Amino acid sequence: MTWQPSPFYPDPAVEILDPSFARYRIFSAAVERIATGLRWAEGPVWFGDGRYLLVSDIPNNRIIRWDEETGTVSDFRKPSNFGNGNTRDRQGRLVTCEHGRRITRTEYDGTITTLVDQVGGKRLNSPNDVVVKSDGSIWFTDPPFGIAGNYEGLRAEPELGQAVYRHDPATGVTTAVATDIPGPNGLCFSPDETKLYIVESRATPHRLISVHDVVDGVRLANRRVLIDAGPGGTPDGMRCDVDGNLWCGWGMGTPELDGVMIFNPDGKPIGRIRLPERCANVCFGGRERSRLFMAASQSVYALYVGTQGAPGG
Repeated sequence: MTWQPSPFYPDPAVEILDPSFARYRIFSAAVERIATGLRWAEGPVWFGDGRYLLVSDIPNNRIIRWDEETGTVSDFRKPSNFGNGNTRDRQGRLVTCEHGRRITRTEYDGTITTLVDQVGGKRLNSPNDVVVKSDGSIWFTDPPFGIAGNYEGLRAEPELGQAVYRHDPATGVTTAVATDIPGPNGLCFSPDETKLYIVESRATPHRLISVHDVVDGVRLANRRVLIDAGPGGTPDGMRCDVDGNLWCGWGMGTPELDGVMIFNPDGKPIGRIRLPERCANVCFGGRERSRLFMAASQSVYALYVGTQGAPGG
């Protein structure tokens, strides 16, 4: 896959679709490709205390590590039980969705704790993406994508319907907060945690992003469509910045769609980052949480932006 960094400033790959996005584009910051050679890049998560990024490479059954200081790429965990989405809890520990049908936490000493692998005596499908709320609760999506074949997991029959769950690590209780989402995929909270955004990747006629009110911090209500992706639009993973804008992995293998779309809190498209590959997921990192990392098919890209990621992403 050929890709060359832009020799021009501002980078033409960073597009302003609405004047409100202009302050988020840094004039002299260009898109950089920091890693390549993956099969399907997903679930980026930043470790500022170690100055490194972790990214899932699902079909290769591994999680890679990119070091900011040296630019080196190495295997962080292999096998990864087909790890997909990643985040950190409020104690800084890695929390991972595994297509091997569980949610895990990596302890400070490197041991792995299974947090959830079943609900009501039935196995999870293939946990996809995850966020941790400020109260420590873990919210994750569980579609059957990873057990549909033997490429990103192991083929199996679903035992549970598709759902979004809330897990309380203090009590060990896992509760379904949404069971009517077609293909629940990426998710993130608004900065004040009063709203939860969910990608509905099997919605028809178009994929969409819905928004839900978070009631009493434990349940969802008042679902409404925030973003209709339109024909061919494919939102996947996403994160919020401190202003409440949504930075969404986007595309379906075509130059017109591949990259990252940015929407304001009202769902209006305000900016776009063009990439030569479909972007599956993003996270904010770097010294000031102002560097956007983009896991895009076979590569990982980065861009400094004029905002910061909201905590908990």
